[in-house]
Amino acid sequence: MVMVNKKWATKRITINLASTEVETLENYCTATGRPATDVIRELIRTLELRASA
Repeated sequence: MVMVNKKWATKRITINLASTEVETLENYCTATGRPATDVIRELIRTLELRASA
């Protein structure tokens, strides 16, 4: 039996963004050298912290 660490289990989602939102994300990623996935994950974690505060 294979055990999967749920912390690293992934699920693919699709989101619809306005062209200005895509441009903002792409510009931020270019400026920071970070992939969009990392930026989005960090923003989601920030939301979780705000919800529990």
